[in-house]
Amino acid sequence: MNLTIHTVDTAPQASKPILEGIAGELGLVPNMAGAFANSPTLLSAFDGMRRAVGSGELDPAARETAGVAVGIAVGNRYGVAFHSTILGRLGIDDAEIERMRAGELPSDPKLAATYELARRIVLDRGNVDDDVLARATAAGLGTAEILEILTECAFASLVGLMDNFAGQVELDEFLAARAWN
Repeated sequence: MNLTIHTVDTAPQASKPILEGIAGELGLVPNMAGAFANSPTLLSAFDGMRRAVGSGELDPAARETAGVAVGIAVGNRYGVAFHSTILGRLGIDDAEIERMRAGELPSDPKLAATYELARRIVLDRGNVDDDVLARATAAGLGTAEILEILTECAFASLVGLMDNFAGQVELDEFLAARAWN
């Protein structure tokens, strides 16, 4: 579907305040948010989920690792570029990021458990094997963290659906260095 990538100025009236809030927090309106702005309802859902996953207690590196895993699992070019970029900003080694982008588990045990869990949540539609959950628990992930990973999976899946539905949203300039195919 050919969607307009809206700015605050071009968005439908009901989407404008949401985009203004995103721009105020991030310093820009990412193209993905601009694509969601075609539907104020969908943009509101996107922004609510974005805020929810950002307000949790899950370690930011684990959250972004889950995002990469989901992006790889659903073929979401935008999401992989976005989460890879943020992982780099969080100080995760480029070699580790490339491992994840290649579909391999990171070497850190907690991030590896997060990656595996997120991937299984998406691919198995929530029917995660007990052994995957046991590895997550053994790696130090508690119930609340596991449920936050589930929340990130839902959010990243929504972004992946939009990216695929829109025929791939153009990457923002800040994501270009981490483009993924």
